[in-house]
Amino acid sequence: MAQVFGVADPTGSGWRPAKALVHQQRALKSDFRRSYIIENYDVLADNFLFLHPNRYQWHNDDPDYDGVPMLRRFQMAYLEQEGYVNIRCAWQLGCPDEIKPLQEEGEHRADVHAGGDYKRAFELLFPGEEVPEYVGVSCCAQFAATKEKIRERPKSDYERYRKWLLETDLEDSISGRVMEYSWHIIFGKPPAHCPSVRACYCKVFGICNIDCEEEGSCMSRYTLPPFATLPEGWPYVGWDYNDRTRAGPEG
Repeated sequence: MAQVFGVADPTGSGWRPAKALVHQQRALKSDFRRSYIIENYDVLADNFLFLHPNRYQWHNDDPDYDGVPMLRRFQMAYLEQEGYVNIRCAWQLGCPDEIKPLQEEGEHRADVHAGGDYKRAFELLFPGEEVPEYVGVSCCAQFAATKEKIRERPKSDYERYRKWLLETDLEDSISGRVMEYSWHIIFGKPPAHCPSVRACYCKVFGICNIDCEEEGSCMSRYTLPPFATLPEGWPYVGWDYNDRTRAGPEG
């Protein structure tokens, strides 16, 4: 089937719509990003933030899981310095070593985990590169990149990634998980990319001088919720469907 994604062009800069031919909507989230890069490779804007569409999501790095204050705090200068930034600091889930490609090769769990298939996928996605012993990055594939960082790889690399995504015999959930744990490698970070949360909050969101219980956790900023789906009415309705007060200001 054909899925066409339109990207607004309020500036008249010449951005083109990303046309993604997605076989049975295979790993659609990853393919949209890749297809947009491919279709607009020569006319990219300066900076990109790739995000999920819903405002409130369990993995948003905010006490209310609210994407709006997260974006308002985002430090664009740090992105321009780094070239690639993961828009999440908390280590739950993904860090420090979510995937062990060599140790887990051929292993298949009941839950959605790409470790058993990651080695084979890595060899196809990154031919000639050494398969890492550990792969870790804070989930869940929300990140920012500059056009310079994107163009450090030739367009043909992104076309190869998309070809693999469309043709792989892996289940959509597994191929999507492989890509989730590959974006940071694509943009030049080490396979295990897990900066301390305290440093991350300061550099990525400008939230400095906060107390963090562990290297990978600042409970005042993020706690792993009991369920992946937030209650209807969140953030004013809590997990037990009782009234809830926002942890931060509205908007």
